[in-house]
Amino acid sequence: MTRAVVFPVFIPHAGCPFQCVYCNQFAVTAQAAVPTPEQLRSQLDAWLPIHGQGEIAYYGGSFTLLPDSLQRTLLGVAGDFIARGRARGIRLSTRPDGLTTEQLRRLADYPISTVEVGCQSFSEPVLSASGRGCQVVEMVAGVERLRAITAWRVGLQLMPGLPGATPGEALDSMLVALQLAPDFLRIYPTLVLRGTALDVLFQSGTYRPLSLDAAVELVARMTAMAEQAGIPVERAGLQGEPGWGAGLGSLRSGPYHPAFGQLVRSRHWLRVLERLLGSSPAACEIRVPRRLLGDALGHRRANLDCLTSRFGVAAITACDALDEETFEVNQVIYNRREQLAKTYLGSRHEPTC
Repeated sequence: MTRAVVFPVFIPHAGCPFQCVYCNQFAVTAQAAVPTPEQLRSQLDAWLPIHGQGEIAYYGGSFTLLPDSLQRTLLGVAGDFIARGRARGIRLSTRPDGLTTEQLRRLADYPISTVEVGCQSFSEPVLSASGRGCQVVEMVAGVERLRAITAWRVGLQLMPGLPGATPGEALDSMLVALQLAPDFLRIYPTLVLRGTALDVLFQSGTYRPLSLDAAVELVARMTAMAEQAGIPVERAGLQGEPGWGAGLGSLRSGPYHPAFGQLVRSRHWLRVLERLLGSSPAACEIRVPRRLLGDALGHRRANLDCLTSRFGVAAITACDALDEETFEVNQVIYNRREQLAKTYLGSRHEPTC
């Protein structure tokens, strides 16, 4: 997974024509309103380096559905800092039905570099149950129009675990997303936030979120699909507020973990290694690139504990001679990407740990 340098400015729920069942942007952003131009200038002046290549990002709302005057104000303030060399571009977040030709052309005069599109799912029943207010055909057309009219980087957001969703639906939605050829993806397993319609469904017993382990397993498979397609996942798992790890604050329930991305990367290693060791149970020596050692060992060494109990693996060690696309099991060198494909895409591998 890769990370872009962004300076996030939150415009909670601004421009959104619907209230999705899972959404509580005020809780996620800890902010109640769009900043004024003066507040925004002060905030960016404090954040941005004198010379920088980051992006000023407008998150939390549907930017292209804001009133035209507010769009121009926010873009103008950010554009001033970009003109002075303090950032390289503007990143916007919006809905797929907010990507009409007129809306996109309105943005053409500004230094926009990236547009993130909140698709969440490509299943009609799931979109309907989630209150998204748009259909798959509109979503696909909007993303295709964005690609055809602009040269901006395009990112798509997916939310496995929505009401009515299944793991199969999540994988099907990932396939559609990959066919749209975005530059990157974000995957946010659905969380139950207090004060949302989803919270009401959860408390009534109508909705059950994914468990943490099920979410990690599913997102691991989704990210393996993305990696094979050559499309990076910029983030897996929502960045929470203080206390979420203990189930406090605005989080009611759901598969939240402060290191969710690492759990996913570690699950890749576990599934790859147990498949290889299962065909060669005498193997006990595992070496990986130094930078990837933590992921291979697993969160709190969970991978090593599992492989030790099942295969007698004594240690997983770092090797400076290995590049980040290779690893070694019992003195045999393997390509990480090839083994990931064989594990997730070439078999019906059943988890054991």
